[in-house]
Amino acid sequence: MSVDGEAAFQEKANVSRETLARFRQYHEILLKWNQKINLISAGQTPEAIWTRHFLDSVQLFDLAANKPQDWVDIGAGGGFPGLVNAILAAEKAPDMRFALVEADARKAAFLQTVNVKLKLSVEVINERVENLEPLRADILSARALAPLPRLLPYAERHLRPDGMALFMKGARYRQEVEEALENWKFRLQEYPSITNGEAVILKLGEIRRV
Repeated sequence: MSVDGEAAFQEKANVSRETLARFRQYHEILLKWNQKINLISAGQTPEAIWTRHFLDSVQLFDLAANKPQDWVDIGAGGGFPGLVNAILAAEKAPDMRFALVEADARKAAFLQTVNVKLKLSVEVINERVENLEPLRADILSARALAPLPRLLPYAERHLRPDGMALFMKGARYRQEVEEALENWKFRLQEYPSITNGEAVILKLGEIRRV
């Protein structure tokens, strides 16, 4: 079996035929829109999207303990990880609500297009996250948006008191954590990525300034 591609995704994600069909449609729309706006990095193959973006995003789902009601993804871009988890939740946790925050109007239009065509119930918010009133999320997620010290004010503002942040980070994550601890306190758990040996998912709670 290839490392990249739909088969590798299905082996790990283990979704229903209906959900897999939704991911295929998402994949098709993503490739079409990427010809006009930058949703994924140049040079990535269609097969790699299944693991580098879809599977990479899916691994957050099981970290959302007790399947919370309100999940907010900031800097949603091409839908990673928020839209991917919304598709998964439609099968596995249909009561969950998703909001995708994206400042770029074209990317927000893409997200809304996928939302409508896949018959999801996602709220797409075309606004800068710092300009929004508190969203009171149970989960706040972000991937490749900003260093951890810049993400924590968003988490403090938009999470419920008992909410958690899920931030996807690369090889420099330890330095980001050290820098963040200069001004913040938080409970931290680290989970190795299943798609990138140098990447981790940071699960943070009890976030407060010091």
